[in-house]
Amino acid sequence: MDWFQKLREFVRSQPDVFRFLVLGFGGYIVWHLAYETYLKPATLLDEYITENLIEVTEWFVDAMGYEPLAYFQETDGAFRHRVGIRGAQGVFVGPSCDGVVLFALFAIFILSFPGRWVRKLWYIPVGIGAIHAANIIRIISLLMIQLYLGEEALKFNHDYTFTVFVYSIIFALWYGYAAGAGFGLKRPPTASA
Repeated sequence: MDWFQKLREFVRSQPDVFRFLVLGFGGYIVWHLAYETYLKPATLLDEYITENLIEVTEWFVDAMGYEPLAYFQETDGAFRHRVGIRGAQGVFVGPSCDGVVLFALFAIFILSFPGRWVRKLWYIPVGIGAIHAANIIRIISLLMIQLYLGEEALKFNHDYTFTVFVYSIIFALWYGYAAGAGFGLKRPPTASA
């Protein structure tokens, strides 16, 4: 029972940390079960996010002076899963690359963290928008790498460089909420003379 006493003491001494851990892990479990059993098989959430990524990527590629290739494969159904530019093979944008799981992880973190709900209500959509924009930048960059540096460079940068890039953006957003500009944390009073 020694571990139980330690847990009770931890809960009493660090209630915000305990609340964050319980809500964070619990929220992730609920999200994962809901996503895998309902959202993914019964909705078109991933498909709509992927289609938006492809459309916005094509718009930016065109604006940069490159010719986007509108891929449509019979196996795609009503939605596309490939985007490219003339002179390269293009990249596949699948459910694991669309960012939906990252949106959920970000939102769960913010919801689990102490803070005022008003700030959470605007910070979560702004953060999700920033993650989505980072994903668009990632896809455009991968297309440029594929065009100019080839498939090996594409694979390396997909697996490592841009994984670090996107997770760094998420970490910066989390940090911004937790520590920056009073987003959710009470600042210690300053001594006034």
